[in-house]
Amino acid sequence: MKDVTCAIIRNEENQVLVVQRGEKGGHPFKWEFPGGKLKEGESVEECIIREIREELGMDIVICRRMAAVEHDYGNNQIRLIPFVCDSLDELPFLSEHIAFRWLDPPDLKMIDLLEADIIVADHFLAEIKTDAGHDHSVSDTRQKAYNEEDLRSMVGNMMGRKEAEWLADSAVENAEILRKLLEYSFSKDKKLAFRASWTLSKVHDKYPDLIGSDLQLIIGSLDSLENESVQRSFLRIISMRDLNPLSQKQHGILAGHCFKMLNSCLSAIAIKAYSMEIIYKLALIYPELANELSSTINMLQGEGSAGIQARGHIILKRLAGKVKGR
Repeated sequence: MKDVTCAIIRNEENQVLVVQRGEKGGHPFKWEFPGGKLKEGESVEECIIREIREELGMDIVICRRMAAVEHDYGNNQIRLIPFVCDSLDELPFLSEHIAFRWLDPPDLKMIDLLEADIIVADHFLAEIKTDAGHDHSVSDTRQKAYNEEDLRSMVGNMMGRKEAEWLADSAVENAEILRKLLEYSFSKDKKLAFRASWTLSKVHDKYPDLIGSDLQLIIGSLDSLENESVQRSFLRIISMRDLNPLSQKQHGILAGHCFKMLNSCLSAIAIKAYSMEIIYKLALIYPELANELSSTINMLQGEGSAGIQARGHIILKRLAGKVKGR
C-alpha cells in the first residue's frame, strides 16, 4: 500500500482548491486535492510541502493533519494522508494538471472527485460542521508568547490563519512583536522567515497602518532577498498599499524590481501577479510606464499559466479604461 499525501488548501475566503487531472494517466479528467507520493526518508509534512511547491508553485502553512483514508483502486492501493493548509497564493502554476478551481466547501460534493478524495472531502465537511460550535481562540499557553524564545517558537510552528491573526492583534498592543516578525523575515532559517513574513502579511491585512513605517525597509530589501517565499509576502503587502506617498527613489526601485520579476522565467506565478499589480499602480502615477507594462503583459500571454493570463487581461482592461478617462 502506497502512502500518498494531499492538501486541502484554503484561501483568504475559506474556499478550497481542487485540481483536475488530464487525459493521460489514471483517472482522466477527475478532480482531486493536490499532493503526491512519499519519497524515501521523507516525512509526510515534508512531502506535502514539496509536492505543492513542485505541482503548483505555491507556499502553504500546514494547519492540521486529518485521519488517513485507505482505498483500493484495483491495481493501486493507497493510504491517503490529508492536511488542512492555508495559503496566501491564489494562482497555482499547473505543471501536472489541466485546470483548477477554488470552491466553497459545500460545493466539493458537486464535482467529480476521485473516490478516496470524496471520503477526505466528507471528513473535512464533517469537521467544519463540528468546529462551527467551538471557540477557536488561541490557547492560554500561546497567549503568553511575548518573550522572544516563545515568540520565535510560535512563529516557527505557525499553525495557520487564526494564530497569525491573533499575533496581528497582539502587535497592536506590543510593537516588539511587529519588530521581531520583521527581523525573523530576514532569518537564514527559511521556514522561520517564510512564516514570519506570512504573518506580517496578515498583520497588514488587519492593520495596514502598522506596516507603514517599515515599508522603506521592505522595498529596499527586495533585490537582495534570496527567499522566494518572503519575497512574495513582501510584494503582496506592497501590492495592497497606496504607493503615492512613497518617494521617487522608492518608486524607481519598485518599478525596476517588478519588471525584472515579470520578465524572469524563474519567477513564481504569485510574484508575477503581485508585480503586475504594483506596476499598474505605478503607471497611474507615471503614465509613461503604461506602454511598457502592456508590452510585458502581452509577452506573458504565451507563458502557459491560465491564472497569470487572466490577471494580465484584467490589468490591460484597467489600463485601457484609465487611458480613455484621461
